[in-house]
Amino acid sequence: MKNLTQKFAVSAITAVCLALGTGAAMAQQSVEVLHWWTAGGEAAALNVLKGNLEKQGVKWNDMPVAGGSGEAAMTALRARVTSGNPPTASQMQGFDILDWGKQGLVADLNTLAQKGGWDKVVPPALQKFSKYNGKWIAAPVNIHSTNWVWANQVVLAKAGVTAEPKNWDEFIAAADKVQKAGFIAIAHGGQPWQDATLFENVAVATGGVDYYRKAFIELDGKTLASPTTEKVFQRMGQLRKLVDKDFSGRDWNVASGMVIGGKAGFQVMGDWAKGEFVNARQVPGKDFACFRFPGTQGIVTFNADQFVMFKLKDADKEAAQQKLANAILEPGFQSAFNVVKGSAPARTDVPDTAFDACGKKAIKDVAEASQAHTLVGSMAHGHAVPASIKNAFYDVITRHFNGQIDDKKAVAALASAARN
Repeated sequence: MKNLTQKFAVSAITAVCLALGTGAAMAQQSVEVLHWWTAGGEAAALNVLKGNLEKQGVKWNDMPVAGGSGEAAMTALRARVTSGNPPTASQMQGFDILDWGKQGLVADLNTLAQKGGWDKVVPPALQKFSKYNGKWIAAPVNIHSTNWVWANQVVLAKAGVTAEPKNWDEFIAAADKVQKAGFIAIAHGGQPWQDATLFENVAVATGGVDYYRKAFIELDGKTLASPTTEKVFQRMGQLRKLVDKDFSGRDWNVASGMVIGGKAGFQVMGDWAKGEFVNARQVPGKDFACFRFPGTQGIVTFNADQFVMFKLKDADKEAAQQKLANAILEPGFQSAFNVVKGSAPARTDVPDTAFDACGKKAIKDVAEASQAHTLVGSMAHGHAVPASIKNAFYDVITRHFNGQIDDKKAVAALASAARN
């Protein structure tokens, strides 16, 4: 009897220890993720990733920092890293990723990338921002393209706009009709990054992809100071007359809401805007239209959301981090997430079956642009030039859009900003 009692005691102690051990392990299997996805469509898309990880027993600790440009999030990230307490991962874009790569504080994802064959399925133009010194340091979630126009079908019909504008003149004519019909022609948010988004679309439409590449990626002084750049600013002046008087400081998703709600005809914005339409249960081709900014067909200006993983000292947290990175590139997640987010998958081998008409077009356009070498980084969204130059461009573009400098002075200021 004594032996039997001892056996039960040992079994009970073992069970408790196992339970405690399991509980500790589960507590450690968590990720803390810093991001700026706080708008309705963005938050819905993020829930797909949270659910994916929870199924693998990984708890998601959210660290949202509002602000569509991500600047506030980067400020919060610097504070965390400086204090010696980095998050598991942080959403980042473009040159910000490379800047953190230089600091040697990010985790090496190369083994995971090689096992998953990321080099074969992620477009080279995107890999430029996913790697540092040839090693993967970020897991790309999507490929957003910034040269989209979103339009309210009912508003266009009431304004007598019966066809999708294919070039600049047709677009201005359509916008004029919308304005004369009593609607806001172009819903726009007067924030520097939004002004720059509008500007880069006009730049590509006006000068073509070679002009854009030379001026805003290679920073060729002669091209920046050319008559083509002056024409871009002249056209920005045309657009300024087509936005409402209350545009200053408006968030991008509020501008999307103006189109969704039938107050405005058009919005020029990256395809994250589609997430707002989808979240409002709108259907492409019926409630809203999506098309490439007139004059940019065949070209895709892109930015991409990626998650950079930081070096951690805890083995269990590192294991959870690897699960997060792997989950991000998993084809099923890439499809499910981007269907909700409005973007194209970061992988070119993801079928378009689950995507709506706008999503199918996005996937097709990205693939074709990658093949034709017309998949180019967005200046407005940190995928063309380093942040210091991007911010200097922002300043010039916004001052011009607000009437503080004329076309010729804006051209000179832009060329000067590239030299400094």
